[in-house]
Amino acid sequence: MSPPRPDSPARLTGQVVAAFSRRFLVETAAGALPCLVKGRHLKVVCGDHVEIRRDGDTGVIEAVRPRSSLLYRSDAFKTKAIAANVTQLAVVVAARPSFSPELVQRCLLAAEDQGLKSLLVLNKTDLPETPAALERLAPLVRIGYPLVQLSALTDVAPLRPALQGHTTLLIGQSGMGKSTLVNALFPEARAETAEFSEALDSGRHTTTHTRLHRLDAETAVIDSPGLQEFALQHLDAASLAHAFVEFRPYLGQCRFRDCTHESEPGCRVREAVDAGAIDPARLKLYHTLRRLQQNAAQRL
Repeated sequence: MSPPRPDSPARLTGQVVAAFSRRFLVETAAGALPCLVKGRHLKVVCGDHVEIRRDGDTGVIEAVRPRSSLLYRSDAFKTKAIAANVTQLAVVVAARPSFSPELVQRCLLAAEDQGLKSLLVLNKTDLPETPAALERLAPLVRIGYPLVQLSALTDVAPLRPALQGHTTLLIGQSGMGKSTLVNALFPEARAETAEFSEALDSGRHTTTHTRLHRLDAETAVIDSPGLQEFALQHLDAASLAHAFVEFRPYLGQCRFRDCTHESEPGCRVREAVDAGAIDPARLKLYHTLRRLQQNAAQRL
């Protein structure tokens, strides 16, 4: 790789701190600069370190520096990158409206595939539904995912130590209070918030773009739009199995090298389920996701 170009009045380097489709805001040593992308084949996401050619009060992103991580989701038809160079994923859920445990797990699996740390953030703990929400998260806490409990409207202090020294991507379904959390951490952000629908038991999208906010020189938070789905068709069978952290001690030890962990004799993963070391629901989720992969491959 060629050495980085030194900054000059016309050539700059910086980090993408906001992504609006094909328009970006890049933080440089000379200040924030609105930018477009050179060509349609260069893929840029929030968090990317980029090289820019300045053109007056705007710039053109001409290259993306190597990434330490790239978190993305996919289905049978397309792959969507979410953020780059993050070191941690924080999945935000709430006692109300209800959240999807499967969607939470899919987010965690995507982070595991990229070697990222993850934590669960349970918001709105002042609500009476909190014990039920804790019960739904308990299987993930048991396998080692840290849980932070808070109410963003009153106190975000419990989350601050978990953020320190990381670039954390906040992710979650609409209505979980993610924008309220961002506003509490960064009052200048003024992220739009909205009430959720009691009748539909769901939230409304308020965040329309991905945005990076800095707590200090070593700590940043990337806010992302609310999710309704999170597919993992980009992971092959081996990568998917490895993303289940509790499967890892048993992978490669089955009698058959191409074991699907369904009905083969000598399957160490199924033996671990029978012994109580792996939650049967987690193995069921693996089989569900694996079948979705196979169906997607057949459509190509």
